[in-house]
Amino acid sequence: MNKLWNRRTLALAGFAAVLTAATLTQDPIWAQQGTPLASPEVQADRRVTFRFRSPNAKEVFLSREGAPRVPMTRDAQGTWTVTVGPVEPDYYGYSFIADGVGYLDPLNALMKPNLLNTQSMVHIPGGKPWDVAEVPRGALNRHFYRSAVAGDNRDFYVYTPPGYDPKGKTRYPVLYLLHGYTDDAGGWSAVGRAHVIMDNLIAQGKAKPMVVVMPLGYGAPEVVSRSGPFSKPDLWQRNVTLFGETLLNEVLPRVEKEYRVSTDRGSRAIAGLSMGGTESLTVGLNAVDRFAWIGAFSAGGLNENFDQAFPKMSAKESERLRLLWVACGTEDFLIQSNRKLRDWMKSKSLRHQYVETPGAHTWMVWRRYLSDFAPQLFHK
Repeated sequence: MNKLWNRRTLALAGFAAVLTAATLTQDPIWAQQGTPLASPEVQADRRVTFRFRSPNAKEVFLSREGAPRVPMTRDAQGTWTVTVGPVEPDYYGYSFIADGVGYLDPLNALMKPNLLNTQSMVHIPGGKPWDVAEVPRGALNRHFYRSAVAGDNRDFYVYTPPGYDPKGKTRYPVLYLLHGYTDDAGGWSAVGRAHVIMDNLIAQGKAKPMVVVMPLGYGAPEVVSRSGPFSKPDLWQRNVTLFGETLLNEVLPRVEKEYRVSTDRGSRAIAGLSMGGTESLTVGLNAVDRFAWIGAFSAGGLNENFDQAFPKMSAKESERLRLLWVACGTEDFLIQSNRKLRDWMKSKSLRHQYVETPGAHTWMVWRRYLSDFAPQLFHK
């Protein structure tokens, strides 16, 4: 885990370096002359104006999650500006690309954390399931432990629903929710807004009250590298395999000891996005005796020899599953791999739901998938 935590330290150091560089090269940002700059500026019609002061830059682009790069226009004071939209209500990561170098927005404190590519983030409100509403709120707890499997120190988050009483008699079903490659254990809460989504769905009666566990998704943290997750196939497979061991042998027993959760398979679900989607399938389809509900959102890094990856899975075995839900965006670079999985599930006559929606490999897709998946869980 030391390498992973070192990356976090380096990411924070990089953030500081970006701010320092911005301060030095942008005349200086923190002491603007005249009218202070505001960025991003969200207007009532959902158009958004971004501003970035860089008098010496030759060209600047806005790079926004789920959208093509957009050139920005420079004024006489060296401030670069662009207005986009109207933009669909959501949270979007973005950065500025000045002469080929990426920068955070130094005027915006809202961040989209990531182990390799932290960005600034803009929120367009609009009454979506991930927007905070006036509803009863659950709690989000963070736990730390020493992993004997991975040989490192790591963390996991646990969401408990409104009304949860650690000394009460009620036992709750539990969803193990897995993040994607380059995210950490906080990805689903900091970016995915999972706890807010659950608060809203529960308050509206759309989802059953449940505990949500969000573990660190790396069995081999050294897999996180700028060379990409598949540069070393053996390492990728070891990462997935060891993650399953950390979940089943370390996180799950501790959760069932420390929280009032049901321990029967019908009260356990597992789901994840991208890397976490592959991990949820790998763990869940090979442990149907432990999980009755399985979801995969834009599963990435699948072993496309599915008979080898899921040797226990058959039509008869799939009858034990209450839900096998696989979804992917039609613009996602992983769509073909997910369609191969769909075809394999059909060929094996596995009981499943397969969903395709508009969208790419982005959090805007995965927030919606969680909002659609969670209400289907734990019905008798």
